[in-house]
Amino acid sequence: MKHYSVLASEAIDNLNLKEDGIYVDATLGYAGHSKCILKNINAGFLFAFDVDEEAISYSEKELKTIGNNFKIFHSNFLDMKACLQQENVEKVDGILFDLGVSSPQIDEKERGFSFMQDGPLDMRMDRTQSFSAKTIVNEYDSKDLLSMFYSYGEEPKSKKIVEEILKVRKTKEITTTKELITIIENAVGAKYFYEKHPERQIFQAIRIEVNNELHVLESVLPDAISLLKKGGRIVVITFHSLEDRIVKRIFKNFSEVNEMVKGLPEIPVEYQPSIKIINKKPIVASKKEIEENTRSKSAKLRVIEKVI
Repeated sequence: MKHYSVLASEAIDNLNLKEDGIYVDATLGYAGHSKCILKNINAGFLFAFDVDEEAISYSEKELKTIGNNFKIFHSNFLDMKACLQQENVEKVDGILFDLGVSSPQIDEKERGFSFMQDGPLDMRMDRTQSFSAKTIVNEYDSKDLLSMFYSYGEEPKSKKIVEEILKVRKTKEITTTKELITIIENAVGAKYFYEKHPERQIFQAIRIEVNNELHVLESVLPDAISLLKKGGRIVVITFHSLEDRIVKRIFKNFSEVNEMVKGLPEIPVEYQPSIKIINKKPIVASKKEIEENTRSKSAKLRVIEKVI
């Protein structure tokens, strides 16, 4: 199975791995990053999270070829703190988030993530949930569709696309990615469609909604920061501006002195920043990596370190 872990060496380098450290791969996927971590922590332990049963099954076999000092949770990383507490783990040395969709998920047309090939309207990371892209496209009202496409897709022609979806819905159920792409093209016209590729934005918006991606990210980052030991690091790889804005904002908030006490000559410990930002500008893929894997082009890597 071919899977490219984006910014793999940069992510691992910035985790500052210790041989006896405890690490969390919040987004296991097909174990690209997890394998690199496990190879470097012979006396440590790795906890990994994923909701995709296929990815877990594949990754477990891969990781066992390296060692047995790991545990995989079939769970959303939102539950990270609770799951680790069950294992009597209060603090960890590093946490990695790779927020991209895995290559096998995109390439497997049956998953419905790709607008490049025909498949069912699905896009579920967790295939045990019933809520899917098909539910959204066929059941959301015009107001909710419009809000989703504007907010999560930032697509200027969202109104026209919603109108076309509603028109088609009156005559038939929309069930495949190809049908949705045809609807998008009919709504915006061929010239705009082939120049601007609005299907990218619409598919992104639906995927975010299906998997509740942005709300989950916003909720988990403060938890992740609280789990770090002093000197521990969080590495986050994002793939679009909506994710990156959330990460940047939360990291900024936790790395600055509380506004209430900013002018004081001595800042009480409880109001001091709990983290420091390691890279002011995000790390991006090299020209070589982009040539080898075009999906790395939009990736941005941000790093923070716990200071208190």
